[in-house]
Amino acid sequence: MDEEYDVIVLGTGLKECILSGLLSVDGLKVLHMDRNDYYGGESTSINLIQLWKRFRGNDQPSADLGPSRDYNVDMMPKFIMANGALVRVLIHTDVTKYLSFKAVDGSYVFNKGKVHKVPATDMEALKSPLMGLFEKRRARKFFIFVQDFEESNPKTHEGLDLTRVTTRELIAKYGLDDNTIDFIGHALALHRDDRYLDEPAIDTVKRMKLYAESLARFQGGSPYIYPLYGLGELPQAFARLSAVYGGTYMLNKPECKVEFDAEGKVVGVTSEGETAKCKKVVCDPSYLTNKVRKVGKVARAIAIMSHPIPSTNDSHSVQIILPQKQLGRRSDMYVFCCSYTHNVAPKGKFIAFVSTEAETDNPQTELKAGIDLLGPVDEMFFDIYDRYEPVNEPSLDNCFISTSYDGTTHFESTVTDVLNMYTMITGKVLDLNVDLNAASAAEE
Repeated sequence: MDEEYDVIVLGTGLKECILSGLLSVDGLKVLHMDRNDYYGGESTSINLIQLWKRFRGNDQPSADLGPSRDYNVDMMPKFIMANGALVRVLIHTDVTKYLSFKAVDGSYVFNKGKVHKVPATDMEALKSPLMGLFEKRRARKFFIFVQDFEESNPKTHEGLDLTRVTTRELIAKYGLDDNTIDFIGHALALHRDDRYLDEPAIDTVKRMKLYAESLARFQGGSPYIYPLYGLGELPQAFARLSAVYGGTYMLNKPECKVEFDAEGKVVGVTSEGETAKCKKVVCDPSYLTNKVRKVGKVARAIAIMSHPIPSTNDSHSVQIILPQKQLGRRSDMYVFCCSYTHNVAPKGKFIAFVSTEAETDNPQTELKAGIDLLGPVDEMFFDIYDRYEPVNEPSLDNCFISTSYDGTTHFESTVTDVLNMYTMITGKVLDLNVDLNAASAAEE
């Protein structure tokens, strides 16, 4: 390999594939390698036989579950906000032409032991059983403030500077009770814990607006969409984009050792005795373990079922958020379910995931609150994996390492990481202010 590349990307997880696509579109010469023989890395989707092999060794799945090839079980289950950053990246790069999406049926929140639909507008707030009569009126006023708020129009700010006022102070102005604050912060603004309460309110208001805009996009029961055949389709679509713009792909490359010069700057990657030269390396944490640190772990249960999750209006695809306070935990728990309607299981079968930031080493016990919502399950698997973040200084070694995927069931944090890496690599900010309505190609 005598050629020199601008960037070598190691690993075909979603983050790496999006970056490889964006950098190729920018005209950089990209070589993309992976030690695995499949796309997707940590964020791949697997069939039933692969699922058994991963969690049960040599056992074979029961024939009652249907054909193995009809299953696409996500290893990193997440929905896509219909108006969120990932959709903007998909439209910006025109990757939508390789994918088909379908709206997700429902978005729910766990409160006082029961599952409720998340009210997202002032009208829904008035109907929601989550609140009493007077609380509904207060919540409605708050929702109207958020809906009308425009950052560039001070008339909509009600005299508040949301870059200085905390979320706690903003909510206090409307006199909302703890229960209401809980679902606003966790099920609408999608914060993972309660730290947001003491941070500037502008972030929470923007997040709530994103939720409402995403919900309005499909007029459906939730703000989320999800690709047919599972999330494993996403890395492959970005890989295809990279290839169209001249990116080179090599799967099944063992070792993939990153090489450095005397000053500690990256100079290439060696695999099978050959070294490809490059100026920069992009990779997931598993390729440069000495430049990352462990920051936590995610506990997850995967369930195969023959029915929708109870109390979700027979939704074939749904998210339920269990706020930390409702469970006496430090972080939220997420339930994610999809089914044969998104082509990820045979007819009549549903796949549910329960995930959370692990606080113990026992996922079975820790995930009980979420598992209890599922009803009877046909099969259950448990998993616990470590999360890493980079500790290197990319300006010194030219290594750009992604952060591990968190336990949330949407892609906003994933894309933030990708866009930050893109800016560090290129020195440019990716402009994603596309007109989503004009981009109806992404829709059904």
